[in-house]
Amino acid sequence: MGDKDISDVSGLPDELGIDEDLGRTEQRLRVRVDERTYGKAMTIVEGFDESSVDVQSLASDLKSSLATGGTVDEGRIELQGDHRERVRELLEDEGFSVGE
Repeated sequence: MGDKDISDVSGLPDELGIDEDLGRTEQRLRVRVDERTYGKAMTIVEGFDESSVDVQSLASDLKSSLATGGTVDEGRIELQGDHRERVRELLEDEGFSVGE
């Protein structure tokens, strides 16, 4: 194993994927609900470091888990409906730190 196989961040082999996990725990995400047209709720998740997280893929996973529609706009995930509590749980299960 050469030096190129060892992570600069964790000092462990790259193949373990530790850097991605560390990147997630260092991010402090915020979950809030906005009211949109016709009084519809929209759950907003923001605070991603887009260089270490595939926001599109995460949004797709959240939409599937919650059986709702949504989009990614300016680096934040927007989900149709009020899903604050469930989104917080799902993100924490993925290793993210979620604040108020």
